[in-house]
Amino acid sequence: MLNVPTLWMVFVVNFSALGLIWAYVTRSYPKFEAARYWMASAFVGAAGAMTALVRMFVDSPAPLVVGAAGIIAASCLAAMGIQRFYDRPVHLRLMIATGVASLAGVVLFKIAFDQMQLRMLSYTVGQGLPLVLSLRLLLSPPEGRVSPGARLSGIVILTIIAIFVARAVGNSLGGDFSAVAGGQGHAVMVLALLFLSMTLNFGFLLMAMDRLRNEVADLALLDDLTGVANRRHLLQRLSEECARSERSGEPFSLLVIDLDGFKTINDTHGHAAGDACLQHFTLMAQTRLRPGDMLARTGGDEFCVVLPSSSMREGALIARRVLEVCRQDAAGCSGNDIPIAISIGVAEWDRGIGQFPDRLIAHADHALYAAKKNGKNDLAVYDPAPPLSPEPVEAARKFA
Repeated sequence: MLNVPTLWMVFVVNFSALGLIWAYVTRSYPKFEAARYWMASAFVGAAGAMTALVRMFVDSPAPLVVGAAGIIAASCLAAMGIQRFYDRPVHLRLMIATGVASLAGVVLFKIAFDQMQLRMLSYTVGQGLPLVLSLRLLLSPPEGRVSPGARLSGIVILTIIAIFVARAVGNSLGGDFSAVAGGQGHAVMVLALLFLSMTLNFGFLLMAMDRLRNEVADLALLDDLTGVANRRHLLQRLSEECARSERSGEPFSLLVIDLDGFKTINDTHGHAAGDACLQHFTLMAQTRLRPGDMLARTGGDEFCVVLPSSSMREGALIARRVLEVCRQDAAGCSGNDIPIAISIGVAEWDRGIGQFPDRLIAHADHALYAAKKNGKNDLAVYDPAPPLSPEPVEAARKFA
């Protein structure tokens, strides 16, 4: 025989522990706003369950009403946490309206008109509606990828809703699955909801872990100073583009960019000024790139730009745009402003490069060296040495 007070006590202890876990997560990751709602949900749910226990020792409907308010509020807070997890605005008015209407129904059909079926229906709507509204975010998130934790949470919510429906149907057919009756049917449902509620929080924890892991992975691929891709990310992207081009035969281009006289800037104005120049160049360059192009800082004052589906000519045009914006910015410098000059090397993927991005980087570096040799603050394209046979040479001259 299941003992209902014992089950409610287990509910209180477990949800208090979950609240402490979420409190630790909130303190460790203060920007993770969803954790605050889930922490509040756990503590409020535990308080509601504890208050509901008091009704067994006090002959008054007040503990039952206050306990119901706590459970309904916990459900609303859990749904609000899901909304904040996906960076959606919290539907505060809707949640308040749902909670107030549900609680008003509980009070009305307990104190004014003692109707168990309508009271439980009001209570069920207050518990279930917020969770139903969050299902779409869990099972069809905006970014299109459903994480394992979100999938688990969605399945658990669907199961909880099914139990709520079964409870409402059972009550309408003459059964009494309310806390007032306290029968074995109610005890079984409390046990099931206790297990599912804990599993739901476990799903939330998995969602948090997945989010934090992705953020760490993103940081590992970004340059700390400029916020653009780092060398590791560049090599990953180049490997992907080389493999794609080898399959399709469609070329892509690479720009290698070097800030001219950057050592002099550091020596004359200090490293803080040098860092500011790198950040300023990053912002300027990004204004001249297309969606899908990737700017990466490969170290020091060196940058690369991956230009998908771009020929040598298209790559040279984009390089010219980046060069011109830097020249225009330098021309407008006055006073203590530091002009930025750059040299750019342009190279295009070909069959000889295959799936070896280092060869493409070497070609672009060769072009960069040529641009610096020509006086800097300029660009050059990679021009491989012509073959020895006379016919291809003649063909190359005609093409040029």
